[in-house]
Amino acid sequence: PRCSLSTDRAQPETFRARTLSASLTVKDLPASLAWYSDVLGFTVDQRHERGGALRAVSLKAGSVRILLGQDDGAKGTDRIKGEGFSLQFTTAQDIDEIARRIKASGGTLESEPEDTPWGARVFRLKDPDGFKLVISSER
Repeated sequence: PRCSLSTDRAQPETFRARTLSASLTVKDLPASLAWYSDVLGFTVDQRHERGGALRAVSLKAGSVRILLGQDDGAKGTDRIKGEGFSLQFTTAQDIDEIARRIKASGGTLESEPEDTPWGARVFRLKDPDGFKLVISSER
């Protein structure tokens, strides 16, 4: 059984990922870059240009990586983004202080920090394209 408490590993070995990075297609790359940098606190890892135009930006926050890519409009410029999922960021930092900093930087929270039944403290917000983000304490 895969759920046993045994230290034996399943054979053949199951998939074991080490990190998860997200790639988000955004409507206005400069605006999203400013939001993720100035409001959320990510730093620029790398800028990706093509033909002299900025097409994507790799961002980092600790060990988390996000790639923001400029929407080329091929699927419609007003298509809804971020439906059906959210990205959760877990941190050892003070959740209430992060929420205060985001609001002081012009961000809007979808929900104020609150304690969950499983012991984490969380709040929710959306980026400029409507991608849903959850900021959570470690338990």
